[in-house]
Amino acid sequence: MTSRDRGRSNDLGAFLRARRAEVTPEQVGLPAVGHPRRVAGLRREEVALLAAISTEYYTRLEQGRLSGASAAVLAALAAALRLDDAQTSYLHRLAGRTAAPARDRSVERTAPRVPDRTRLLLDNLRDTPAMVLDPTMSVLAWNTLAAALYGDFSALAPAERNLMRLAFLDPLMRDLYTDWEDSARACVAYVRMDAATETAGPELQALVGELSARDADFRRWWAAHDVAHKTFGTKRYHHPVAGDLTLDWQILALPDPRQFLMVLTAPTGTPSHRALRLLASRASDRPEPDPGHLASGPSDTL
Repeated sequence: MTSRDRGRSNDLGAFLRARRAEVTPEQVGLPAVGHPRRVAGLRREEVALLAAISTEYYTRLEQGRLSGASAAVLAALAAALRLDDAQTSYLHRLAGRTAAPARDRSVERTAPRVPDRTRLLLDNLRDTPAMVLDPTMSVLAWNTLAAALYGDFSALAPAERNLMRLAFLDPLMRDLYTDWEDSARACVAYVRMDAATETAGPELQALVGELSARDADFRRWWAAHDVAHKTFGTKRYHHPVAGDLTLDWQILALPDPRQFLMVLTAPTGTPSHRALRLLASRASDRPEPDPGHLASGPSDTL
């Protein structure tokens, strides 16, 4: 290691320590409990929790051993330590990476392409709520009945169209799930699987950081490292218009390995099936939505 590299490593450690000393547990929604704090600000393990990395790994980073740190890890650290754009760029420079571009604090997502043939499939499922999801449970496309069941996704920013995020941060979604805790924990376990893959990106790191800061249940369940990859099951809902519904759900593969089709169904003739038909009828009475509502980004053409 050259003297310049040693100097940069020392600067990196000092920078990270200074930044975490400026952030209080209350600012990021962490409980200020436990042993008396010897220093101001966040502990190392709290920064690691918010950034969804191990305490051991963060300790190495703070010691200046940041060689090979990914852009996703740097983005997660920036979110955990509440860095502004200038500080984020400085962190990237200390890590030997090109400075990160200025960005919105909500972390803009590049909208994946949802093929026109998949959008057409969604539209043709008139009596079935259906959505295209990615492995982080972001909603990439949806049909009219899915919006009638879950809410108007088109009214949300693309980064907010995430079933796990909505389950924890949207009070209406908490009320929608009859078994909210079971549903929320299932979301966490499902997304936990994706966090270990090489394709997990900075959007997931930012999502985990936001939810860790804002919800104690999420923080605890994410730290438990429970994982699951269920592709079918049953969900119970209490809808303000349709009342109580019990729906079977399935996750089906699509040609793009990072996209999945989620469909919810009820046996013909059951109260839940009649409730879905009621929702479909109510939704069809509304003005026809802009066709662009089905995807958060451009689609490819047939």
